[in-house]
Amino acid sequence: MKSPDINCPKLPPFAAADLKAVRQAFASAPACALRQSWRTELEKNFAPGTVWTGWQEDTLLVFAELEDADIFTRALQPNERLWELGDALEIFLRPADQPAYSELQVAPNNQRLQLRYASTDAVAQARKTNSIADAVVHDIAFKSWTWVRPETRCWQALVEIPTASIRDSSGPLPGWRWHFSFCRYDYTRGHSEPVISSTSALSQPDFHRLTEWGTLQFI
Repeated sequence: MKSPDINCPKLPPFAAADLKAVRQAFASAPACALRQSWRTELEKNFAPGTVWTGWQEDTLLVFAELEDADIFTRALQPNERLWELGDALEIFLRPADQPAYSELQVAPNNQRLQLRYASTDAVAQARKTNSIADAVVHDIAFKSWTWVRPETRCWQALVEIPTASIRDSSGPLPGWRWHFSFCRYDYTRGHSEPVISSTSALSQPDFHRLTEWGTLQFI
């Protein structure tokens, strides 16, 4: 099993708050399915999810549709530890020519967590201390919109990420290569542990295995 290598296309203008318009804009964009590649078979409560990517001007656009039997989060404010509070979409991005990378999370109620790690050593230190304080980005690093539809057991998220908040260098997007991984925490009340999944072909259930992420090329 191999992590996805995708060509990220330029998208036409669309109204970000209009789910129908969002779907139409991403209709021909490459799709990545969430999976559990470290397992021989999917967990019993695994729910499918799909993520699409595109770009406009100097912004990366990510759209996700996530099936979910119990959509919820206890998050109440920005930069909480969303992955411990309920359902969350996680976006990992690292330009190919830099050691620093970003982890952006969105909850169904559109609360956001913004993290930036200077290197893998910074991740190791955060795990050692069980603190993300040094990695939190307090300025607005991205925008997002969410749609929650419990009647169809599904929620969607659109994320707009200015590339200046991710990469250290500047220049036109076409031709740039980034490493990426789209991941998910899917909680169900009454269950002690969430079901996690990723678009990457991870050999272990660890989202920070950078060498196993996919590659995104802006075209």
